[in-house]
Amino acid sequence: MKGLYIHIPFCEYICHYCDFVKRVPKNQNMIDQYLIKLREEIMTYESHFDSIETIFVGGGTPSMLTVDQLTYLFDSLVRIKPVEFSIELNPESYTHEKGLVFKKYGINRISMGVQSFDDKILAYLNRGHKTEQVFSIIKDLKDLGIPYISIDLIFAIPGQTPDHIKYDLEQFLKLDITHISYYSLILEDKTYFYHQYLKGNFKPMDEDNEAIMYEYVMNFLTNHGYDQYEISNYAKNNHYSLHNNIYWTLGEYIGVGLGAHGFIDNYRTYNERGMGQYMDHFLKEKTLQSEDLKLQDELIFGLRLTKGVYIPRLEQKYKIKLTEKYPQIHDKIKLGLLEIKDDYIRLTKEGTMLGNQVFMIFV
Repeated sequence: MKGLYIHIPFCEYICHYCDFVKRVPKNQNMIDQYLIKLREEIMTYESHFDSIETIFVGGGTPSMLTVDQLTYLFDSLVRIKPVEFSIELNPESYTHEKGLVFKKYGINRISMGVQSFDDKILAYLNRGHKTEQVFSIIKDLKDLGIPYISIDLIFAIPGQTPDHIKYDLEQFLKLDITHISYYSLILEDKTYFYHQYLKGNFKPMDEDNEAIMYEYVMNFLTNHGYDQYEISNYAKNNHYSLHNNIYWTLGEYIGVGLGAHGFIDNYRTYNERGMGQYMDHFLKEKTLQSEDLKLQDELIFGLRLTKGVYIPRLEQKYKIKLTEKYPQIHDKIKLGLLEIKDDYIRLTKEGTMLGNQVFMIFV
């Protein structure tokens, strides 16, 4: 399975926690010119169109594009016939007319940035929507016949309590959708929260309380029929994200747009992050991946999946003995963070909560 990721770097405002490649556009002409260049880059991969099975339009805020701009972008993709066609949206920039465009061009999966069902927390995060909008939009998307809808939520926000998490999850159940991504807040460089942290005005949640929240999320969702198939992702009725699964299984994907990454023909591609440079030439770097780097990535990304990594296939592919290549695995097994069962290596529940510490043994 091969994917196509398309980055729309524009936002109407900047969330306090976000470190993605994004900017508030000066005017509509800036967006129009970017889309012309983006479409030009997409066409450089025309020879791959027949093999692309997933498309993911992310950002930024793709839903802030106008109906005409969305139409212009999607027109460049009509020759691709993906199994899964996803787009991210923020509630405040969605309209029914945009939903009609999504339906017309075959988008069958929506990923909505909700983050919280508490309007005070939304304001703290500098989000632009109100909770009530989420319910009306999801109803509209369902009425349009969009079959797969997912939302993002965030926990471990300063000031958040277990009661907030319980309330958010109860509201999520009311939406009656089959997928949720629930992330812990990470303090990233070059964000508003990070600058406030340097000034002493932001205190991240302590690890113990974060772990309590994470465990509550895991237990609540699994008890309500949602399979935790990845560290932060849960699905009912096997409605997993096919596109994201490409990342986690070291599949091939093309990345187009400002700051986009790709992995194609054993090369990692890295696009320019500056708008001026991107408009002049898309690609910043193209790096051939060694077998050691691919093995490292396959383990780090693959262990994010709760099923883990199938050892016989991995050992055959890379001509190694896993525990000889990484003897530290035995230490993590003794600590109860990793387990080997039925020829799979996977994180334990405790290991899931300390994933980054486990992943370091493969670096």
